[in-house]
Amino acid sequence: MDQNEAKRRAAKVAVAEIQGDMLIGLGTGSTAAIFVDLLIEKVRTENLRVTAVCTSERTAAQAQAGGIQMADFSQHTTLDVTFDGADVVDLTSFALLKGLGGALLREKIVAQASKRLVIMVDPSKVTPRFGGTLPVEIVQFGHRATLARLAQFGQVVIRTGRDSTDTFLTDGGNYIADLTVSSIDNPDDLQTRLKTIAGVIETGLFIRMAKTIIVGEETGPAVYHDPHG
Repeated sequence: MDQNEAKRRAAKVAVAEIQGDMLIGLGTGSTAAIFVDLLIEKVRTENLRVTAVCTSERTAAQAQAGGIQMADFSQHTTLDVTFDGADVVDLTSFALLKGLGGALLREKIVAQASKRLVIMVDPSKVTPRFGGTLPVEIVQFGHRATLARLAQFGQVVIRTGRDSTDTFLTDGGNYIADLTVSSIDNPDDLQTRLKTIAGVIETGLFIRMAKTIIVGEETGPAVYHDPHG
């Protein structure tokens, strides 16, 4: 099955949760972009009123172009629900790796402010061994020293732009260090150790945050709920 079709199947299940007068968080990445398109269609077709907090400038531009009203996040402490994708998911622990889209800090802030985090993925994101590329957002100042500290955990490189050799900058003006960790047996421990490094702002480890994971399987979307409550 085409990967985009799998993402669309998952997003269709998620968008069905949208009701009028919701304050929702919108994630970043290819799956989130598909969800936003479906949300725009639903809002127009059903004449719903929803307001959104977006995790990146590009998501905000897409949503606003489709007529979705933006909320002033500085005026809110709690969102009803956030819809986002993930790069790797563990269906046993519900731990996630996120941030290949470069918006992990804002994604985590919005997710933590939400009553629920709904994750939409295609089957390739579900792996038997939790690990892979772990994005780490770091400050520009002294970044080479920060990279040297991160290297004790695995191979690490500074991310460059998709179509250039220029260093990638997040919407907050920070760098992304992509850390390769083939197997993450204890996400909590790794998160704690990484966050003790001066220069590290946030990591793409999302632990005990997702409440629902929707996988766009070929036989139909599969919906998983956090077994830990």
